[in-house]
Amino acid sequence: MDENPEFAAIEQARDLVIDSIAETMDLYGITRSVGILYGTMYMRDEMTLDEMREELQMSKPSMSTGVKKLQDLNVVKKTFHRGIRKHTFVAEKDFFKFFTNFFPPKWEREVQVNVTAIEEAQADLQKVLCKEDLDEDIKNEALQLYDQLESSKAYYDWLKRLAESVQTGEIFKFIPVETK
Repeated sequence: MDENPEFAAIEQARDLVIDSIAETMDLYGITRSVGILYGTMYMRDEMTLDEMREELQMSKPSMSTGVKKLQDLNVVKKTFHRGIRKHTFVAEKDFFKFFTNFFPPKWEREVQVNVTAIEEAQADLQKVLCKEDLDEDIKNEALQLYDQLESSKAYYDWLKRLAESVQTGEIFKFIPVETK
């Protein structure tokens, strides 16, 4: 039996978008398979793990792990339906909400990890700089590194404020969403 060409075109369009979502998520550290899972869920109203497994030909444990990862990122929610035993899941379809859920925690982690390292490094450099009879070249190198680290703090302060403005929605006052 020949497949309806219009249906095939719709499926091809859907697959193209799913693939681009997966590729984009891969850029941000989410595995391609989890990106495909999100993209597939994005294209559907809601899905059970069995439906995901059947559509994507992946194992149920892989589906479960992928869904858990997406839930941890706050871009997939478990839904409840009275009288239905199987859990269903729904993907966030509003990319602005996705953005506000996905990126700020990553930025906050970047700030926390790097500022902690900078502060520890600067404390170590202070110990070097406090030594008597310190070689002038070593002193200059330590000062140069200390100053470089100090100047990088402005970026991390900015990134922290960016994360806060995205989480609170304040960023949309400065860059409003334009609907088309």
